[in-house]
Amino acid sequence: MIVKNKKTILFAIIAFGLLITVTLVLFVLHKNNKANKNTTVVIKNTLGYISKTDKNYFYVLEKGTWNKMFIKGVNIGAGKPGAFPGDVAITYDEYYRWFGYISQMNANTIRVYTVQRPQFYNALYDFNKKAEKSGKKPIYMIHGVWVNENDITTINDAYGNNDKILKDVITSGKETVDILHGNCYLPVRKGYADGTYTSDVSKYVIGWILGIEWDPSFVVSTNENNPKRNNYNGKYLYTKDASPFETFLCNMGDKIIDYEMTKYKMQRPVAFSNWVTTDPLKHPNEPYKNEDIVSVNVEHVKGHNSLKVGMFASYHVYPYYPDSFSFQTNYVKFKGTDGKPNPYLAYLEEINKFHSMPVLISEFGIPASRGKAHENKVTGFNQGFIDEKTQGNMLLKMMNDMHFGGLAGGLAFSWQDEWFKRTWNNNDLDLPDSRPFWLNAQTNEQHFGLLALEPGNQKSICYIDGAFNDWAKDKPLVSSGNIKMDVKSDEGYVYLMIDAKNYDFNKDTLLIPIDTINGQGNKSFSKYKTTFSNNADFVIKIHGKNDSHVLVDTYYDNYYFRYGVLTNLIKTEPSFEIKNTGIFNYIRLNTNKEFVVPKLNTVIPFTGYETGLLKYGNANPNDVDFNSLSDFNYNNGKLEIRIPWQLLNVMDPSGKYVIDDMYAQGKISPLKVDGFRFGVENMKNGASQDLIMKEYDWKTWETPTFHERLKPSYYILQKGLQKLN
Repeated sequence: MIVKNKKTILFAIIAFGLLITVTLVLFVLHKNNKANKNTTVVIKNTLGYISKTDKNYFYVLEKGTWNKMFIKGVNIGAGKPGAFPGDVAITYDEYYRWFGYISQMNANTIRVYTVQRPQFYNALYDFNKKAEKSGKKPIYMIHGVWVNENDITTINDAYGNNDKILKDVITSGKETVDILHGNCYLPVRKGYADGTYTSDVSKYVIGWILGIEWDPSFVVSTNENNPKRNNYNGKYLYTKDASPFETFLCNMGDKIIDYEMTKYKMQRPVAFSNWVTTDPLKHPNEPYKNEDIVSVNVEHVKGHNSLKVGMFASYHVYPYYPDSFSFQTNYVKFKGTDGKPNPYLAYLEEINKFHSMPVLISEFGIPASRGKAHENKVTGFNQGFIDEKTQGNMLLKMMNDMHFGGLAGGLAFSWQDEWFKRTWNNNDLDLPDSRPFWLNAQTNEQHFGLLALEPGNQKSICYIDGAFNDWAKDKPLVSSGNIKMDVKSDEGYVYLMIDAKNYDFNKDTLLIPIDTINGQGNKSFSKYKTTFSNNADFVIKIHGKNDSHVLVDTYYDNYYFRYGVLTNLIKTEPSFEIKNTGIFNYIRLNTNKEFVVPKLNTVIPFTGYETGLLKYGNANPNDVDFNSLSDFNYNNGKLEIRIPWQLLNVMDPSGKYVIDDMYAQGKISPLKVDGFRFGVENMKNGASQDLIMKEYDWKTWETPTFHERLKPSYYILQKGLQKLN
């Protein structure tokens, strides 16, 4: 045994006392910080990280101080008119301008799903540097790492084909790390970003969201095929009681964190993409089995002490999907602060309570579209047929619910409208390769944006507002007695202007027959005992504000053909399958197929709604009474109408393709046409015999025109987000 001298012992006692003192000070500071959520702590940034999480929130290091931040922002997609996302066609100037709008909206964060071209990072770097120089806060970013969806479909196993998906996503993650640090070159590959990346934006990236919305069958297949791959212990992440799929997530997350730490000595909080369909909660009243068949629980992925910044949970949560939001008993009975049913807030509080880490709603949205694809039966927060003002109010309501529920924040989907998108209930009615070249008002997925991208270089060629100045230089297509009609079109709509004398808008009925395809259509409209010079495939009927419709020849009714003939989901009517019956149907879209709600044994029938019903109002965004859903307007003997191309069975107006004879082809298929024929008649004057129809032709295009417009929803969020901190 060695006995130390008194001097050595004295130094040891002093050193030990200092250690105890520092420890107590740090402990008190920590306790004070936990007690007061608004307290900030100054620390030395030894690791080079700028964001972290605790149990509930994000913190961002700003000038040596950790500031708690409620995340409020938007997702930015890669699409723009005339381009698919894989074209990565958005310019530096567009990004820079958008960042200005987003900052002015009082948002603090953007999210991208995958690697963009250098111009995105260059614009963000330049914008933030300028903001910081002027004393303003930068825009922070959460970055994604995409997983190849084709591989998911074909391999259907995260470890299949010699771990191809796992290896590819790790490689992609490492490339993304280099890109964020301005240290990467990507060669040209069709459908992917490329270029030389020199802008180091790493100090603005506050988190990772790795992966995509997981297909339940992909998760199930991975778990069933790899029962022994249920454990992973890496440098920064490890699993506990994990499934093979959760182990896959842990593996890829750990490798990406390790790469950035090894090469750049930085790390940032990590999350794995998830949605209600694969959340860890139980949904006993969910009518579709696949929407609640398997769970992905990120609580089974843990961080070692080496992970200094923490983790968070990421969910995409929309108020109308899945159907649990309409039928789950405890959700629909839940009352919000206003005393009204609020199943959305009920879910937010439940998922937040489940987790030991912050919960970020990384996608939520409401499409301001004419077409509708799904409904929330309780709140009316629907997937479509929502005007732009209501869109803003609904988005703000959901963001306030996140704030009230104690979540870490929310990222609205999306910043800009995207023309390339499709929707399940009408995606067989257009041509996939030409979707980006025209605006489909019937496809709700194209209209989630706060920034509208609309036809026309500077403005629309026509606003439905009752002013009629848009028509001043146009000549009538049809002129007959007391009535004249002009027609024009753009990448989104067909526009009509009718000038009629002795016309009583509230009492009289106008009929506008349209011939779109040769060899079929009705020669007459039996209900009104009128005949046409050409067979009409459609008739627009205008009878006051509440009884105006676009009607379709029963033989050309794609709704009946798809659900009555091809799938036998609605009652069949043999007379509809005969040409030239003189009968026209209402135009409909489906919102759900028949299903039974579990536990409740409630049968929800096959449901469709009349999308051909025309809405009266003002569609000019510059006017105070603007309603984006408006289809027609009347003023002093003149009538303006706009009709979305798809309501006339147009599959691609840029190439002049319409739906071919469905019964002759046995399916929905395209046919190229030369033009349409239009006529018009006021039935007050009696039924016409061989009502004259004149040809309207339009030019095809390869590059669409478009311009930007901030929707009313943008300004509603701008005002509301200012109050959320």
